[in-house]
Amino acid sequence: MTNAPLAGVTVLSLEQAVAAPFATRQLADLGARVIKVERPEGDFARDYDTKVYGESSFFTWLNRGKESVVVDLKTADGIALIRRIIRTADVFVQNLAPGAVGRLGLDPLQLHAEEPSLIAASISGYGGGGPAEKKKAYDLLIQCEAGLVSVTGSPDAPAKVGISIADIAAGMYTYSGVLTALYEREKTGAGQVFEVSMLEALGEWMAQPYFYARYGGADPARAGARHASIAPYGPMACRDGTVFLGVQNDREWAALCRDVLNRPDLAEDHRFVGNTGRMAHRQDLEDVLAAAFSGIRVDEAEARLDAAGIANARLRTMQEFADHPQLEARRRWRDIATRSGVVRATVPPVTVFGREPLMGPVPAIGEHSEQIRAEFGAGGSA
Repeated sequence: MTNAPLAGVTVLSLEQAVAAPFATRQLADLGARVIKVERPEGDFARDYDTKVYGESSFFTWLNRGKESVVVDLKTADGIALIRRIIRTADVFVQNLAPGAVGRLGLDPLQLHAEEPSLIAASISGYGGGGPAEKKKAYDLLIQCEAGLVSVTGSPDAPAKVGISIADIAAGMYTYSGVLTALYEREKTGAGQVFEVSMLEALGEWMAQPYFYARYGGADPARAGARHASIAPYGPMACRDGTVFLGVQNDREWAALCRDVLNRPDLAEDHRFVGNTGRMAHRQDLEDVLAAAFSGIRVDEAEARLDAAGIANARLRTMQEFADHPQLEARRRWRDIATRSGVVRATVPPVTVFGREPLMGPVPAIGEHSEQIRAEFGAGGSA
C-alpha cells in the first residue's frame, strides 16, 4: 500500500522471541518493509508450540507482513550481507544476547557512525552497564525483578501475568522509539541510537505500586482478581457464572445499593461509607454482595449494573473472547495467511478512518532468502 504511513521505510531486524518481533510487526502493519534475519534453524519462537495448524501461536502473532531471510551470522558472507542491507536500511533493530552484535562487528553506535541517517534500536533485559548487564532475561524473570509478581496473585501465593508482558512493554517502547526517531529524522536528517531494557520498560508500568509502597510504607497487598485498594471492585459469583464490577465513588456505591441490590439502606451503613470504610470492612461487604449476586443470573446482573451506570464485565474465556459481540460488530477481525492455512487475527488497535489496516502473511523460514540475496548482491549461501 503506497499510501501507508511507513511506505518506503526499510527495517532490518536481527530478532528472536517476542520483544523485537512485536515492535517490528507493528512497523510492518504501518507499511514498513521489515526484513527479518533468522538463524539457519530459525527464530526459536517458531518452536514454542504447534497450536496454529502445526505452527507456533507466538510466531503467528508476532511476524506477519515480514520478509524472512536465513543468514548464518557466524560466516563472513553472512555478516557482509547484513552490512549491505544496513547501508540501504532506515532502521536497524536487534535483541540478540548482550554483547552479541558487538562480537559480530555490528555495534549499533559504530553502524550509526558509518551511516548517520540510520536509526538503531537495541532491546535487552537489563540495559548496558550495571551488574546485570550480561544476565539472561526471560519474561517471567523480569516480571520478578520489576516487582510485578509480588503484587499479582492471591494473598497466599504470588503469580505471573498470563502474557509476555515484559517483552510486550519493551516492544512497545521500541516501536514508539522508532516512530519518534523517524519523525525527528524528518526534521534533522540525522538518525539516532537508542536502547530499551525490559526491566526499565516494565518498571515504568510499575510506577503506581512503586509510589504506593515507597511513600506509603508497605507493599500493596495481593488481592487476586480484586482491587488492592478499592472496594467493591472485582468478581461477583452469580447463579450461572461470574460478573466483575467496579465502584469508583460514593455516588456509584449508592446506585449499586439502590438499583442493583435493592438495598438502599446499605448506602447509609456506617461500615461502608467511603472507600476507606468499605476497605476496612471488606469481608462484611463481600458477604453482603455474595448473598445478593448468588441468586441472579449473569445476564440479569449485567443488565442491572448497566442500567445503574456501574462499570461491569463478564469473565470470558479465550474462546468466548474470540466470539466477542463488540469485536464482531466493529469488524475487528481479518484473515491473514500462513504457510499452513488462513488464520483470523485482531486488527491493529489504532483505527485510522478511511484506511484498511495492512496485515501481511506470516513468512515461512527463509521464504525471501533468494530474493534478498539477489537484491543485495550476495552470491551463494549466506
